[in-house]
Amino acid sequence: MKQKVLFLYTELAPYFLACVERLVKDYEVEVHIVRWPVNKEAPFELKFPEHVHVYERDAYDELPLFRLVNGINPDIVFASGWVDKGYLKICRAMHKAGKPTVMCSDTAWRGSLRQWAAVSTSRFWLRRTFSHAWVTGDSQALYAEYLGFPVINIKRGFYSADVDRFAPLAGKFERAKAAKFPHRFLCVSRYIPTKGHQTLCDAFSELCEAGDAGDWELWFIGTGELHDHVKASVHGAHKRIRHIGFVQADEMATYLEQTGVFILASTYEPWGVVVHEHATAGFPLLLSDAVGAADRFLKEGHNGMRFTAGDKRSLKETFRKLIAKTDDELRSMGYVSAELGRKWSPKEWAAVVMDLIHARRA
Repeated sequence: MKQKVLFLYTELAPYFLACVERLVKDYEVEVHIVRWPVNKEAPFELKFPEHVHVYERDAYDELPLFRLVNGINPDIVFASGWVDKGYLKICRAMHKAGKPTVMCSDTAWRGSLRQWAAVSTSRFWLRRTFSHAWVTGDSQALYAEYLGFPVINIKRGFYSADVDRFAPLAGKFERAKAAKFPHRFLCVSRYIPTKGHQTLCDAFSELCEAGDAGDWELWFIGTGELHDHVKASVHGAHKRIRHIGFVQADEMATYLEQTGVFILASTYEPWGVVVHEHATAGFPLLLSDAVGAADRFLKEGHNGMRFTAGDKRSLKETFRKLIAKTDDELRSMGYVSAELGRKWSPKEWAAVVMDLIHARRA
C-alpha cells in the first residue's frame, strides 16, 4: 500500500512540484496538496505529476478541511510555516494521533525583538503541533532550535531548484558563451519593495552615465506592484535597462541564453530558490548580504560577490569589480556556480521526505 503524504501549502511554484514529481517517481507514495490561490504577481502555469491530488484551500472551511484530511488519512503532514490557523489545527490533531507533522520554514534567525518574542510565546504550542522542522539552511535551523525543536528533529534543504531543468543549460550555452560571453546582468524577482529594483536601476544607470559600465546591460524578469513605477522612473527607463515582465518556467531558457550574470539586490530574502536555479545554470552571482541562499550557493571570490543590501555605493563598487573581470574569468565563475548548484536537487529532497516519514521523535 502506498504511503500518503500531505502538504498543507501556501503558494505553489514549479520548483516545488519538480520535487514532488521526483518523490512520486522514486518512491511508492501518494501525494495530496492543499494550496492557497495562485499569486497574481507570480501566475505560474503549474503541471501536476501523476499520483498527486490538489485541493483549493479557499474551498474548505475548518470542518470540511478536517473531513478532507481524515479521509486522506496521511502518514505524514507538512505545513508551510504557521501562517494558516486551519493548517495548524490539522497538524495539532495529527500530532496528537502520533503522526509526524513537519513545520516547513525559510525564516532565518536574525535575533530581532520580534523573533525573541516569537520564541517566548510560540515554542511550547509549536512543539504540541509539530514533531519536526524542515528548513532551508543553517540560519533557519538555528531559529528552529530557539523555537524548541531538538537538533535531531531539524532537517535542512526544504527548497530545491528544478535541477533537471537548469543543469543542462550550463552545458547547452557553454559554446556560445565561450565565443562571446553575454555582458548582461539578469535579475529575476517580483517587483516589490524588498527586492531592490529601484536601487539596482539607480546604481547601474549612474555607472552607465559615468562611463563605468562598459558594454553591459541590465535585464529584469518579473512583475509586481512596483513594476510600472520602476520601469517609468528616470533611471529605470535607461536605454540599457530592459524590463521583460513575467516569464513562465518553460520560456526562461531563451533569456538565460542571452544573459551572463545573475544579480539579486534584496533587502529581505530569507532564502531565494532563484539563486539556486541560476547557479545550477552556470551563472556567476552578485547577491546582497540579505540573500539567505548565498550561504549555500555563493563562494565569495570564486563564483561571485556580495554587497551590502540597500547600499547603492556598495552595489556600484561590486558592479565595477564584476565588469572588470575578463570573459574567461566569468566563465570560470560560472563553472563553480554550476558545481555548487548540482549538489542539492529534488532527488535529495525526496529522500528527506522518506526519512521524515520513518523518523522517530526526540
